[in-house]
Amino acid sequence: MKTSARLAGMAVSVLAIATANPVFAQDAGEQIASASDLTEIFVTASRREERAIDVPVAVTAISGEALDVINSSGLDIRFLSARTPSLNVESSFGRTFPRFYIRGLGNTDFDPNAAQPVSVVYDDVALENPMLKSFPVFDVESVQVLRGPQGTLFGRNTPAGVVKIDSAKPTDYFTGKFSASYGNLDTINLEGAIGGPITDVVSFRVSGLMQRRDDWVKNLNTTGLAEEEFEGYEDIATRAQLLIEDDGNSLLLNAHYRHLDASPRIFRAGAILPGSNDANVGFDPKEASLDGYTGQTMEQWGGSFRASLGLGGDSTLSLIAGYEEANVTSTGDIDGGDCYAFIPGCNFYDIHVAAFPVNTGGNTKPSEMSTEVRFDTGDLGGYRMQVGAYYFDQELSYREFAFDGTTIVSDVYHRNDNRNFGVFAGGEVSATDRLTLRAGVRYSDDKKTDRITGTAQLPAVTLPVTNTAKGDNISWDVSATYEVSPDTNVYARVATGYQGPAIQDRVNFFSIPNVAKEQTTISGEAGIKSALMGRTLRLDLAGYWWRTDDLQLTAVGGEFNSARLINADHAIGYGLEGELIAKPTPYLDLTLGGSWNFTEIRDNDLFIAPCGGGCTVIDPLNDDGLAIIDGNDLPQAPRYVANATLRYGVPVGAGEVYFFTDWAYRSATNFFLYEAVEFRGKELLEGGVRAGYAADAGWEVAGFVRNVTDEIVFVSGIDFNNLTGMINEPRTYGVELRYSF
Repeated sequence: MKTSARLAGMAVSVLAIATANPVFAQDAGEQIASASDLTEIFVTASRREERAIDVPVAVTAISGEALDVINSSGLDIRFLSARTPSLNVESSFGRTFPRFYIRGLGNTDFDPNAAQPVSVVYDDVALENPMLKSFPVFDVESVQVLRGPQGTLFGRNTPAGVVKIDSAKPTDYFTGKFSASYGNLDTINLEGAIGGPITDVVSFRVSGLMQRRDDWVKNLNTTGLAEEEFEGYEDIATRAQLLIEDDGNSLLLNAHYRHLDASPRIFRAGAILPGSNDANVGFDPKEASLDGYTGQTMEQWGGSFRASLGLGGDSTLSLIAGYEEANVTSTGDIDGGDCYAFIPGCNFYDIHVAAFPVNTGGNTKPSEMSTEVRFDTGDLGGYRMQVGAYYFDQELSYREFAFDGTTIVSDVYHRNDNRNFGVFAGGEVSATDRLTLRAGVRYSDDKKTDRITGTAQLPAVTLPVTNTAKGDNISWDVSATYEVSPDTNVYARVATGYQGPAIQDRVNFFSIPNVAKEQTTISGEAGIKSALMGRTLRLDLAGYWWRTDDLQLTAVGGEFNSARLINADHAIGYGLEGELIAKPTPYLDLTLGGSWNFTEIRDNDLFIAPCGGGCTVIDPLNDDGLAIIDGNDLPQAPRYVANATLRYGVPVGAGEVYFFTDWAYRSATNFFLYEAVEFRGKELLEGGVRAGYAADAGWEVAGFVRNVTDEIVFVSGIDFNNLTGMINEPRTYGVELRYSF
């Protein structure tokens, strides 16, 4: 189906329901009351609570019932993909290594020390290692997605934007919630939280989550080392918080833990039909054929504290410190098959056939400590300022190994140390009754050291070897917000972003460690935020442009499965974003969001090794057989993103019968830096439906379906072997019980 047709179809379907339901109610003799105001949306994009309409940043907040519904049925943090304009999230590690992309900027690298230009800030603590970013989203007050550079007030590595997750906090009254759901594939979700006052100044909140699913992919191979079935998981997480508040001062303590026992992401050799991006003959999502070791476990724990001291008026001095650590073991049959082209009877391009066996794994231990001190002057009669300092220290050790059957043929140990220091200042002034000006600046200093020891497979360098990288930068932003009316603001913003230098430290398969210098981004955006039609409709529109110089890219795969960290001269992106929230009647809530995002790599002298697995390369090749990627889209950067939700509820007895549906769409994406027919992922439309009864007494019963249409497409691939692909989540359905007080 064409992109425009799919988008139009989704919009027409949602709007059709929106218009049909009120007619049904009137036909039944029910009187439709006049529409009520939309609830005001507050965000913390400027590190303090403000109305979203007043913030000169493109930001989307997901909270309440919408967040609960789209995060149901055992989903991990990837559920956020396409749920806001310009956002994509994917992983080749399953539940332990999400990769985020905003406005096309991201990083497809799967190495444990990969740096991403999208920062995840969980309870005010920036999580930098991709594995730490996978902590489950539960008992959460809101998820905010800030698009565009946020390098002044948020930690580090934010040239593309920030995903900000805020847990529900302790309250001075007793409250709690519990939910249990069961679905197909023996999917179980249990979540609970309880909290309240201990004394007049001390309160607590404890919450927990348990998600599990049976293995649902059968292994056709019965003679190898792999498990009999795949894609199941058991994921347990808990969080405890203690809040002390007294006379304008507060101290919030947070401790959390996670244990995951799961299958790694299943790679499927020969899954893609040569010359197309369709599934190959014999492909079945519920089957794989692997003969190597498979397994994945993760333990993550950490804590933070936030102390806030009131200094008179609404000025505050805040100290935020956090520590996060994880131990991840993951081993996968990377070739994705059990029959190899050099064996008679194993025909290349057939399903489950790989060119050669590759079975690798690793044990990764990231630990991060961060500290931030920030002084906020509060409102000084039309002026306000924030100043502060930030320190980040990461120790990352990981051991990678490869197997030939049961024999370890590669055992490499990496030790990566990363330190960042920054100072920042930001301020705003009410230039007139309607015009507010803001500006900020930040100085960042980075240093990285990486040491590699051990025994490599097909090495091109002699171990041990050490690499270092240093960088510093001054980033800034300026913006203006003009109040057209009490319910309409227009804004314009120019901002820069910075990502520190990176080290690629792979030494297997002829890879040579190398260093990429820091990348810098400049971005401009302008938009309008308004509440219309008696505050029953909220509309946000924005247009943006960005340019990133010395863009860090990782070329992985090719004929020898090598890896190379490179700097492209620059890349550009521009696009349009829009969001609409409407409440045309007290019973009906509707949201629509979407974006058009254009990206392009610009470097006349950048050439990449194309696939080694027999793909159909579209790019022209130079005299050395390398792909010329100048002018290509960035990888995993869909041109279109769209989403919609609709909720309709009718009072029945002492409660409400309701219907909720949500849809997320992203257009086709390139998996790699070069373009190939087989590695151009198809467009993906996923929807969910939930219907139930919510009683005024606090209990609720509902049925749900996720990925209603059971649409299965390839969302990532491996290019050095046969045409190997990875797919999205299957359809799930079930029932859920909830109770809250």
